[in-house]
Amino acid sequence: MDRLTANYVDIARREIFVADIVWQDGIITRVDPLGPQRDGLPFLLPGFIDAHVHIESSLLPPAEFGRLAVRQGTVATISDPHEIANVLGVDGVRFMLANARQTPLHILFGAPPCVPATSFETAGATLSPADIETLLDEPGIGYLSEVMNFPGVLAGDPDLMAKIAAAQQRGLPIDGHAPGLRGEEARRYAAAGITTDHECVSLAEAEDKIAAGMTIIIREGSAARNFAALHPLLSKHPGRIMFCTDDCHPDDLQIGHINTLAARACAEGHDLFAVLEAACLTPRTHYRLPLGMLKIGDPMTGTLVRDLTQFNVIQTWIDGQTVFAAGEIHLKPVPSQPINKFSATPISADELAVSAPPNATSCKVRVIIAEDGQLITRSEIHTLPSAGGQLQPDSSRDIALISVVNRYEKAIPAVAFIQGFGLREGAIASSVAHDSHNIVAVGCDLESLMRAINAVIASQGGLSVTDGSGHTDCLALPIAGLMSDGDGDQIAQQFKTFTAKTRTILGSPMRSPLMALSFMALLVIPALKLSDKGLFDGNAFRFCDIIADD
Repeated sequence: MDRLTANYVDIARREIFVADIVWQDGIITRVDPLGPQRDGLPFLLPGFIDAHVHIESSLLPPAEFGRLAVRQGTVATISDPHEIANVLGVDGVRFMLANARQTPLHILFGAPPCVPATSFETAGATLSPADIETLLDEPGIGYLSEVMNFPGVLAGDPDLMAKIAAAQQRGLPIDGHAPGLRGEEARRYAAAGITTDHECVSLAEAEDKIAAGMTIIIREGSAARNFAALHPLLSKHPGRIMFCTDDCHPDDLQIGHINTLAARACAEGHDLFAVLEAACLTPRTHYRLPLGMLKIGDPMTGTLVRDLTQFNVIQTWIDGQTVFAAGEIHLKPVPSQPINKFSATPISADELAVSAPPNATSCKVRVIIAEDGQLITRSEIHTLPSAGGQLQPDSSRDIALISVVNRYEKAIPAVAFIQGFGLREGAIASSVAHDSHNIVAVGCDLESLMRAINAVIASQGGLSVTDGSGHTDCLALPIAGLMSDGDGDQIAQQFKTFTAKTRTILGSPMRSPLMALSFMALLVIPALKLSDKGLFDGNAFRFCDIIADD
C-alpha cells in the first residue's frame, strides 16, 4: 500500500484541496479530503497528454521517447505512426506497437489513412482500405489518424471514404488535417466524421472549424508553433481545446512537453481549470483513454508538480508505478532491433545542377520561401544568374539549392531553389522528410549539397551537416531512417550539437533548421514544396516548372 498527501487538483469539479491519497496494486483505494489548499504542499494532477504527436520525429522509438516524456509529467500520447508507415507500411506500424508495449507510458496509436500522402511523390508503402481495417482491429490502435487528403474528402474519394467508414463502424475517433480550410468546406470536411484539427494558424480558421463541430488541438512543436495565435481559444471554448506538439525533437523534449504549454497558458492569464482541461482532461475523454482521473477505483496515474504556474515535475506515476522521481527516470532503456528500407546510392554533384535555358545569362525562377516556425511556405519569382549552362544559387540573397533524392529506387534527384534557411556556407540533409521520407537537403553549392546527401546515404538514413570546408558530421538513424537505437539523452545532445553547428557555422537564423528542412517536401501543406518528382504547387495541387519565364 502506498500513500501521498498533497494538494489534490480535481479538474472536473474545479476544486483544489488537501487530500490523503492511498493506492494498492496500482489502484486508488482512498481519497480522503483534509481541508483547504495548503501552502508548501505540491499539487497532484492527473498527468499531461500530448493529443497529437509523431513519435518518430523525436528521433527515438516509443519506449525511449517514453523515458524522456515521463519526466515532464506526460502520462499518455495520441500518436500517429504515419511517418514509419510511409517507409515500411503495416510492418512499420507493428514495430511501433511492439516497442510501445515495453513502456508504461500510455501510447494510443492511430491507423494512418493517407499512406502515401499524395500520388505526387515516391513512398515506401501504400496502405489500402483493407490494411486500415486490419490495423483498426489491432490492440493498441484506437482511432483513425490524421486525414491529410482533405481534397479527397471533399471530392468523396472512394478509398479514403472507405477508410473513414471503417473507423466510424468501430465507433472510433477520426483525426483531421486541413490547413487553411474555412467556411463551407470546413463544414463539409467535419461532416464526413472528422473530429479534430491541429493545423490551424489563425483564430478565424479555428473558429470556423469549431463552428463545424471540430475540437481544435493547439500545436506548439519543434517546427510549427501556433500557440501565440491560438491560445485565446482556451478561454472562449473551454472543453473544445487540446494541446499537442505534433513533432518534437529530443532536445526540446528534454526541456519540456505539454507541461510547458500549460505554464504558458496560465502566464497568458487563462483560467487554470480551462488550461488543465485542455492539457489533461479533454484528450482522456475524446480518445477514451483508460487512465482515470485520480478517483477511487482509478489507476494511480498522475504527476506531482511543485506549483500551478511553472508545472515543474517532482514525480510521475503510471498505473501505480513510479516512472520519474527526484530527477531520476525509473525506466530502463529498451533495446530496439533496427528495421529499414533504403536503396539510394551515392550521387554526383553534376546530378544536382539545374540547367538554364540555352544561351541565357539569367533566368526567372520559382523559389520556395520558408518561414521559421511555420510549415506553410510561400512562392516567389526571383531572377538567378546562369554560368556554364547552370542556374546558380545566390547566398547574398539567401537563395540556396534544395534537393529531394528518392531513397527507395534509383532516380534523378529533384532540385529547386529555396530562401529562408540563411546558410552562408555548406549544406544540411535529412532522411526525415515528411511524408514519404526521401532525402531532403539544402545547400549553398553543389559540392556541399552532394556531400551532405551522400553522408545520409552512407548511413542508410540520418541527419548530416557539411561545413564550407567539406567536413561532414552525420547522425545515423537506423530505424527506418527516422529513429536512432541509442540513448535518448545522448541523441538529444548530438542533435543539439548539429543544430548549433547549422546556426553558428553555417549561419542559419532558424530556431530548428533541421526540423524545418524535414517539412520542405510536405506537399499537403502549401504553397510551394519539392518532392522527389519535382517542384509542387500546393495550392493548385499539381507540379509546376522551376523556370518562370513566359
